Amino acid sequence: MQSTFSSVALVGKYMDPAALQQMQQELRRLTTHLLAQGLRVCVETHTASVLDLATVEQAPLETLGQHAELVIVLGGDGTMLSVGRALRAFNVPLIGINRGRLGFLTDLQTETMLGDLDLILQGHYQRESRMLLQSEIDYVAGTQQSAVALNDVVIKSAFRLIELEVHVDGQFVSRQRSDGLILTTPTGTTAYGLSAGGPIMHPDLEAISIVPISPHTLSYRPITVPASSVIEVRVVHAADAQISFDGQGQYPLAVGDCVRIARAQQEIQLVHPQDYCYFDMLRNKLNWG
Repeated sequence: MQSTFSSVALVGKYMDPAALQQMQQELRRLTTHLLAQGLRVCVETHTASVLDLATVEQAPLETLGQHAELVIVLGGDGTMLSVGRALRAFNVPLIGINRGRLGFLTDLQTETMLGDLDLILQGHYQRESRMLLQSEIDYVAGTQQSAVALNDVVIKSAFRLIELEVHVDGQFVSRQRSDGLILTTPTGTTAYGLSAGGPIMHPDLEAISIVPISPHTLSYRPITVPASSVIEVRVVHAADAQISFDGQGQYPLAVGDCVRIARAQQEIQLVHPQDYCYFDMLRNKLNWG
């Protein structure tokens, strides 16, 4: 088989040792199959620990993009989000094999993964870019914090209403009381934003959706703005506010803290099978007729 890629990397659900043990058989099948194709295979360090293959090349996740032209992720959407953020600087494409639940970002199934991967490695695939959100937090205490998200940035209070003031490109939008606010990329509109009543946006769109979580004023509806917008959210009143990025990184917020959200300069590259169709995926995952 003549492969379009000469080197690949493999990542399992590296944050969960128990899950890695459960997917040990699939990881071993993947690794041995890829090596048999004459490919250079590098396995993420935690993932390699369950393979018991002494000769396999391994590297930490943060440097994995230096060793591969394609990264294969075995896990769910959460693993894809984490790997995508960690490797964003390398611009290396990712392909996901679903071991989660819905799997909006993981196209392949474990039952057919070897044959599907062979087709992709032969060049039968689609490649697309997904935008990221860059957030800068200015704390009233004088410190700063930055983070990126592929799906969404969420500001909320754990148990009480939170009051937030929203500006877009320096223009006042609203001062709202709600359970929180979701700022989502098109990729993230099938995640928390969908559950909160936000729109589904095609991933080719360049936009950011601002979705309130259970707003106290029922007329407050989701708003979609251009991806070039700079959104500022200031905490006006809250007892236990926090901000999270893709539901994984979480930081506390206090009254007066300000968060600036904008499109990140870097993007995530995804690889899909040749016959991938976004609407087919939606129909299957959301059980549309």
